[in-house]
Amino acid sequence: MPSTPGSTNSASAPSTDQVVSLRGERELVRRAGGLLTGARDELLCAAADLATFSSAVHAAFTEGGRPPPAPEGPALRGLYAPRALAGREAEERLLRIAESGAQVRIATAPLAHEAIVVDRRVAILAGATVRGVRTFTVIRSPVAVEGVRAVLYAAWETAADLTEFRRTRPPALDEQARRILRELSAGRTDEVAARELGMSLRTYRRRVADLMTVLGATSRFQAGLRARELDPGGRGGADN
Repeated sequence: MPSTPGSTNSASAPSTDQVVSLRGERELVRRAGGLLTGARDELLCAAADLATFSSAVHAAFTEGGRPPPAPEGPALRGLYAPRALAGREAEERLLRIAESGAQVRIATAPLAHEAIVVDRRVAILAGATVRGVRTFTVIRSPVAVEGVRAVLYAAWETAADLTEFRRTRPPALDEQARRILRELSAGRTDEVAARELGMSLRTYRRRVADLMTVLGATSRFQAGLRARELDPGGRGGADN
């Protein structure tokens, strides 16, 4: 059955269709992978994490697999949500992408789209995963492509450089540290807090001093405020 104008029939739609839907990354790589690796001027990618466009984008961004692009090569820009750095392995992969010559930034606000724009000619939007399969929409309409790029580039302009984000992001805290911060936030005395946490007063005070150093807090009051920033869903003073 012939497709209607602007249809998304991936089985029969020719590559010149302005909107085509592809099911799964295997089909994305088979049908559109050449668009990514063949970028001449710019490859702009926005994704929540490294799983969205895993194979296709990693091939295009090289991930250290070849020398950095020449100065006249395409500008490779990767924009990711903070969760892309969740775990040492994911963080190391992002660092390798950056070392390969790509510019990597971390979004400071939720991403409006997970998408790729190639040379301002083609946009690839990632849809939601349904039953383990993600649908990708390839768009060639110049007006639509420019609209997607404008949204991504606005987020790119306000995003933090990967190095700067890693330097200034909140420290990773274990559960005991979070419990101590909640006690500080609740304004409890050291004696009460130590007793509730099942530790000696001396140990509690040492841990508080260590946490103040980690958080860059100059007072317990400041550490309590920082606790609310780091753990907004915690108990705080709710059980006073």
